Parts: sequence; structure tokens; C-alpha cells
Amino acid sequence: MDLARLAVAWASALLMLLAVPAWAGDRAGIDFIGFSEDGGFFAFEEFGIQDGSGFAYANLYVIDMARDAWVKDTPVRIRVDDETISLAEVRKRAQRQAKPVLDRLGIDGAVEVLALNGDGALDSNPGELNFGLPGYGRDEPRGDYRLSLASHIVTSPLPCADWFSMPPMGYQLTLSEGENARLVHDEDSIPESRGCAQEYRLYAVLQPFWAQEIDKAVAIVAVYPGGFEGPDRRFIAVPLGD
Repeated sequence: MDLARLAVAWASALLMLLAVPAWAGDRAGIDFIGFSEDGGFFAFEEFGIQDGSGFAYANLYVIDMARDAWVKDTPVRIRVDDETISLAEVRKRAQRQAKPVLDRLGIDGAVEVLALNGDGALDSNPGELNFGLPGYGRDEPRGDYRLSLASHIVTSPLPCADWFSMPPMGYQLTLSEGENARLVHDEDSIPESRGCAQEYRLYAVLQPFWAQEIDKAVAIVAVYPGGFEGPDRRFIAVPLGD
């Protein structure tokens, strides 16, 4: 290859490297495990590769819908400090550890997705999500519901301002049907387990496959706490029942 062609090749390679976005934080994936038979419990898993260390992790949560709280012996958090251990293996370990709880509560995979702001969706609104209940057959969805999400400054047991030069953020979630609106969640402080949350986005609305009303539905909210290389993504499940 002559010098001119070599120079062009190097320039092209450099442009391709510059076009690749920089990695910042880790974006957890999510698996909707399911509801108990009566809709009283819901389980999901978040998983990914930790920024900075490169270690795989899996966190499995089981939510008591009536109490809006974690079930005893959960969440199950697995991280193996070894880059040679695969994400698939770490997820298997979390699922094995959580199996007694899932079996005891009768949680299966019968989940119906009512709305989803997918990671590749181009026109999604991270602060609002509209949905209805599935229609029969090919009928249009029933009802017209809207979730609205807003963030505000709160307190935290962690020194977030010192660590990330910004205050911790909490969220407010409102469910509306026509002119009627109901505050689902609001907070003045956030728990240490949420880290130094900086932002929230609506991700999905789910319900048990058999449900006919939204009293058993749950909202999935993405939360972005500060991380080693930038904000990470994790998830919160918020029951929508009264």
C-alpha cells in the first residue's frame, strides 16, 4: 500500500473511532419475572456489566404490592468479582437463590405489557406514558390512562453533593384517567439502596395476564444513580393500585 492510500486508511479508522459514543455508566437490562396468582406479589430482575470493574451482576426483586415493599429475603443481589464469570452464570445464581421465595409465593411468568418506552423507541416521552387495558380480540384498548413523572430534590443518607456535585433527586408519580388524577407516589427522601439518584424515566406498565382492571398493575421506573463512569440505570417497581 502506498503512503497516500495508507494515510487515507488511517484517517478513516480515526473517524470511525470518533463516531463511536463514549461509554458512561452501565445500562441495566430488565426481565419481568411475573406476578403471583392473586396479583399480590410481583418480581423482576435487573442485570448487566458493572462500569469500572467489568464484573457481571444480577439483582432480583420481589415486591409486596399491598405494602409497596420488598419481600423478606429479597432483593437477591449477586455480583462475582471475576471478569471471567459470564453474565448468564451470574443471572442463574441469582435465580437459584431467589427460587424458594418465588415458589413460595407462586410467582410465574404470566405478565402482560400494557405500555413500554423501549430502549430503541424514537418518540417516547420519559416523563409520560399513556395506556389502556387490552381489548377483547382485535378491539381497541379499554380506558385512557396517563402516568406522569416529575423529579425534585430530596434528602439522602449518602453525601451525594460531595460525591457528584449535585443533590439527590426523588420522584413524584401521578396516574390520571380523564379529569381525575391520583398521586401514586411522592417522597421527601430516598433510601441508601437507591444510591445518589440523578434522574428518573418511565419505562413500562405491566399487569398480571388475567387482570381486567388496573388495580394490580405496576409501573416500572428507570432510575439513574451516579456511578463510577457516569450515571448508571437501575429500576424501581411502583404498584398502581389504591
